[in-house]
Amino acid sequence: MLVGSACGLILASAAQAQVRTFDVPAGDLQKALDAYGAQSGVQLIYRSADLRGLQTKGVRGPIDQAQALERLLADSDLVAQRQASGAQAIIKAPRRPQGPSADAAILEPQLLSELVVTGTRIRGAGPVGSNLISISRRDIEASGYATTQQIVQALPQNYGGGPNDSTMYGTGRNGSSANLAAGSAINLRGLGASSTLVLLNGSRPPMGGRTGVFADISLVPSTAIERIEVLADGASALYGSDAVAGVVNVIFRDRFEGLSTQLRYGGAKGGAEEAQAGLLAGKTWSGGHVVVGYEVARRDALAASKRSYATSDLRPFGGPDYRSIYASPGTIVAGGQTFAIPAGQNGVALRPDQLIRGVTNKEDGLLDTDILPRQTRQALYVSADQNLGKKTNIFVQALLADRRFSFRTPTGSQSAVTVPVANPFYLDPIGTHQPVRVQYSFVRDLGPNIYSGHVRAYDLTGGLRRSFGSWSATARVGYGRQEEATLIKNYVNTYRLGLALADINPATAYNVFGDARSTPAATINSIRGFASSDSVYKAWSADVKADGPLFALPAGEARLAVGAEHRDERYRYDSFNDISAATPRASSLLLPGPRQIDAAFAELLVPLVDETMAVPGVRQLKVSLAGRIERYSDFGTTSNPKVGLDWEPVEGLVLKSAYGTSFRAPSFNDMRQGVGSTLYQPAPLSDPNSPTGSTVVLALIGNSPDIGPERAKTWTSTAEWKPAFAPGVKLTTSYFRVKYRDRIASINGDIFNALINRAAYSALLTDTPAASVVAGYYASPYFSNPSNIPASSVKVIVDARVQNLAIVNQDGLDVDIDYRRALGGGQINLGLAATYTFRVEQAVTENSAKVDTVGTVGSPVKLRWRARAGWTQGGFDAAAFVNFVDGYRNQTVTPNEHVDAWTTVDLTLGYRFTGGRADGLRASLAVANLFDRDPPYVNLRTSSSGIGFDSDNANPLGRTIAIQLAKSW
Repeated sequence: MLVGSACGLILASAAQAQVRTFDVPAGDLQKALDAYGAQSGVQLIYRSADLRGLQTKGVRGPIDQAQALERLLADSDLVAQRQASGAQAIIKAPRRPQGPSADAAILEPQLLSELVVTGTRIRGAGPVGSNLISISRRDIEASGYATTQQIVQALPQNYGGGPNDSTMYGTGRNGSSANLAAGSAINLRGLGASSTLVLLNGSRPPMGGRTGVFADISLVPSTAIERIEVLADGASALYGSDAVAGVVNVIFRDRFEGLSTQLRYGGAKGGAEEAQAGLLAGKTWSGGHVVVGYEVARRDALAASKRSYATSDLRPFGGPDYRSIYASPGTIVAGGQTFAIPAGQNGVALRPDQLIRGVTNKEDGLLDTDILPRQTRQALYVSADQNLGKKTNIFVQALLADRRFSFRTPTGSQSAVTVPVANPFYLDPIGTHQPVRVQYSFVRDLGPNIYSGHVRAYDLTGGLRRSFGSWSATARVGYGRQEEATLIKNYVNTYRLGLALADINPATAYNVFGDARSTPAATINSIRGFASSDSVYKAWSADVKADGPLFALPAGEARLAVGAEHRDERYRYDSFNDISAATPRASSLLLPGPRQIDAAFAELLVPLVDETMAVPGVRQLKVSLAGRIERYSDFGTTSNPKVGLDWEPVEGLVLKSAYGTSFRAPSFNDMRQGVGSTLYQPAPLSDPNSPTGSTVVLALIGNSPDIGPERAKTWTSTAEWKPAFAPGVKLTTSYFRVKYRDRIASINGDIFNALINRAAYSALLTDTPAASVVAGYYASPYFSNPSNIPASSVKVIVDARVQNLAIVNQDGLDVDIDYRRALGGGQINLGLAATYTFRVEQAVTENSAKVDTVGTVGSPVKLRWRARAGWTQGGFDAAAFVNFVDGYRNQTVTPNEHVDAWTTVDLTLGYRFTGGRADGLRASLAVANLFDRDPPYVNLRTSSSGIGFDSDNANPLGRTIAIQLAKSW
């Protein structure tokens, strides 16, 4: 298996022997093996305890890389064992005891043969047909990033749109509105965070967001990560739901030995100061091991006022003015005219002639807000295992995380208020002596909305592993729970505001005719409201898996993995608000009951040809077949196959291809039915085919009762080449194609165009419906008719319910170029990882016209790449990265506007001390966005006002500088 990385260094297995030029000095064996891995590109896996205190004579000059590794291990009791995945496992050489008990001797358990790589369920194998990206511990350190989400989001295959803490408010695109608690998700290919499966050590974590729709990777401590494996290919045949765009598997440092501590401090201009501390400890004893990792981190908020483009007034950039019409002082609306209230007065004795006729006062909707929240997090990871006899091993893993956040958000309660004549500050600009409407902002009175929250997550897994000859079986049970509590303060309670506006006492009445805070503080406090929510996602799981050789073939053993799984998922959401009534009100989201999932899977790996068979044009050929059946208690059964092929026609070139189907199960919210989620309502819609210009329709709103899973077909083809004429070079190119159908969506957001775009929505329109059908809807308890439209007037039924509706077709190319060699007594590595998306065709329905959205707002850009250059010599290391995001089109404005490309540079410098009291200390400096490049200007209208940059494709931090100290004890 060839393992590529798009971030930092690449760990690659050697598919065959190769001569390389090595420069590995004599000395500490562990450091020598690290240097060997960097110079050869071979993935080495070892236990630190096995290497402690061992020395080596080193190796220099051109030599076969397998022989070079043997020389490094020559003076030890260690040997290299090549895994089926291509990695080299460094283990203690088996020793045969002397005497009569020799035949019964039990060799040291070769734990590394239990290695299961993402993309396969077979031990020691790699994913056949698919390209696996591996971000190693070394990559993480070289990147200079502090958090797990930063590490993964640097991948070109990941799209920044969707749930993350920089998209908390705005348009709600790509499911970001489901991000209740400022979490961070992974969105491979831009197909949605819920279409990327995240695993922790191969297990599903508890889910976050509204109704549990994404895995919150902000809760994963980066200190405890060994590597991150990314399979950007459909994999429901192996893992089930959500693995449409791919799988991201976080592997923890479960074999760590010793004690390591880490401190980090940094920040950006104007805010976002960060601090992080971590500890990792591991201990091995006879037949057992334990690892404990703890990390605490904090990042301060970044105020919108600290970034010039974080404003709703885009006129300085040549754009429009999106400032809110609600301001303080406000604007009186009377007789269809506007009258701006002058500033610099308190609304007492204000005269009509002082008002500014035909003018509207405006206020920046981003006033006193934050574009990044304050985040504080702590996480504890524990992993332990123990042998029970000769063939049995028990293990347990636990991740406990706690995260709190807070930031100032745009107000969600702006609306014009009606001031009655009895109000002591009442002013009528046109003399009608009728109540007047005032467009007034309460932000300066109450203060900005403060959105805060608390997240707790518990992820527990335990199990037993037992060998049966050459077969191994594992049984696991797990429990996951994620709690999210949120609170929004400084809302306007409209009920109590109405009472304060009707108050005739000038000492206690609310005054909206002057500058902010013209009203007594006690009255302001009386209208202060809030909204809160409390949600819990829980999941129980149990699974059993076995794998081993099935039969022998001339090219090797065919291997089989089989397993069965059960999950029980539940979600609860309660809200409590003090916004529109005299006293706070509680409510619950009516969701379906517990969901049970039962699954069975099988995977077969068959080696057809190897190099010893001397088949012309085929050095190696192997095929894998996988399939999975899942039964959901709420919508039925789905089955998904996958087939993969690896072909090595000549030495150094491997061609891979895979085809499979994948699916995403509907969320709890998608399955809601009944009161609060269903509405039938008649209304007139514009209709160019009607003589009157409009037609009365009956709109069906809510969720379709027969909603099912989203389904996809995925293809990938990969070429991996290590040219013999260019030692140290590795080229990887992957073509991907996704045909995604039955995507869960509705046309409710575009229902006013339903009759204008009849061709696009024809499948959702029922013309001249039968009277009995219309009567049935009119008799429904979910029917609403505020305009008193008779049933006889309904001419069309528009099905605007959430249902399996939309389709997406996407294809593109992933490229990774890697070069490394010894140079001048050190090691140099150069590389480029890039993703080029050819198209993202979307259609509202299967019969609708397809629109290519690639390179537009809300979709992935055409081209994204990350170049890397690294240098190590002795204890010094340096790495530089260039990040490029292609320009794209802003189709949300007319005429469309071009958004410039964005290029940033990251730099890390480090030094590892040896000897003396500083032995094992690494000091590093990390600078992100070295040249402090602002995000490109984008004219964006948001749900509350507007803003001048696109958080889907850029972050507003600017240059950040951090220093880090890591010490091995």
